Amino acid sequence: MAPSAVLLVAAALLHLGFQLTVSTLVYPALTEVPSGEWSVAHTAHSRRIVPLVALTYALLFVALVWSLVAGPFTGWLVVAGAGALLTVVTTAVAAAPTHGRLGAGRDPVLLERLRRVDLVRLAGAVACTVGSVGWALSA
Repeated sequence: MAPSAVLLVAAALLHLGFQLTVSTLVYPALTEVPSGEWSVAHTAHSRRIVPLVALTYALLFVALVWSLVAGPFTGWLVVAGAGALLTVVTTAVAAAPTHGRLGAGRDPVLLERLRRVDLVRLAGAVACTVGSVGWALSA
């Protein structure tokens, strides 16, 4: 297997694992924080998760660019890239602004929006992983 394919699959799996952890552990725990403790808990969450998001997305970006340059350019690679793009764009236009608004205080409507947005990001991570594995196996 080409080194670019190994890196892409590894980055996609890291991304999927990260997203599954956020979806199944982090956000459910965050939604259980009482209003009186919300500000401290949300600030701590935001401070801790930003470096992980940056590292995960940066590694995924490098792997995708290398794979696009190395080729071959196939439908599997398009699926991988589209899944990653869906996750990153959804984070930038929906999750991050919602977190920004949640910084002002616990809001059940915003928490539900964050949960729905997170499902879109999870779908993107799954698509990225499926495309990455398909591309690695077919190249």
